[in-house]
Amino acid sequence: MDRKQLRTVKDDLLFIGPGVAFFVGIVLISFVLGIYYSFTEWNGVDKEAIWIGVRNYIEIFSGDEQAGISALFTARFTAASVVIANLLAFVLALALTRALKTDKVLRTIIFLPNIIGGIILGFIWRFIYVNTFETIGNLTGIGFFELPWLGTAETGFWGSVIVFVWQRTGYLMVIYVASIIGIKDELIEAARIDGATGIQLLRRVILPLTVPAITVCLFLALSWTTKMFDVIYALTRGGPYGSTETFAMNIYFEAFSSNNYGLGSAKAIVFFIVVGIISTAQVLITKRWEVEE
Repeated sequence: MDRKQLRTVKDDLLFIGPGVAFFVGIVLISFVLGIYYSFTEWNGVDKEAIWIGVRNYIEIFSGDEQAGISALFTARFTAASVVIANLLAFVLALALTRALKTDKVLRTIIFLPNIIGGIILGFIWRFIYVNTFETIGNLTGIGFFELPWLGTAETGFWGSVIVFVWQRTGYLMVIYVASIIGIKDELIEAARIDGATGIQLLRRVILPLTVPAITVCLFLALSWTTKMFDVIYALTRGGPYGSTETFAMNIYFEAFSSNNYGLGSAKAIVFFIVVGIISTAQVLITKRWEVEE
């Protein structure tokens, strides 16, 4: 290895080394330890963990009723939030890529909720649901505002979906806006000259060419919703009676409230595998729909 190559290696280690070290120390080692502890019975305090094999995994799929409730809520929440947020973001992107004088201001306003932290956002919307909506309902008599938004399983579910959509739609919209702006004007003009209507232009030109953005937005939305913890924790604490508890919250409660780190680790590993499979399948499917200009 000559002096130039040696300098290149040193530069690479200087810039990449710290990041790799942090990743290995914080993420990779923790992940490997999590796999080990998932096969043990450990309360997080004792010096030694008792090896019990696959008993934790059997308990997850056979005797843990709350884990099933949390998994079902997470699946419903993910499906509803991903679809609604992406549809709304795409519609807003279409509207804000037209020649409007206030398009940049509107994009900024719609994006702003994304910068609010999760815990703070949860407390803000909890106040809105419990106090503001109740006051508006009493003054106007409109049934929408008089609903017990955090008081029942169904309203708690839709209340959580509303908060997620309100927070994340702006971020997804920015990605869709960039993708739509990136479509060549010649293609749009050619389609219009050929007599394409607005719907045909959307179906035949805009949608196919924005599939890469759709792939990214679906992946991000899936990642956000499946791992949702802080917002819903601040909003409902998983209530009423565990009906709005996400699987991430169930893992947290199992490990840190029940002091059952072994079972909590097993749930985290199962969760990781399921989310990985779903996310990979989504990317592979939407990648097939992509077309070139």
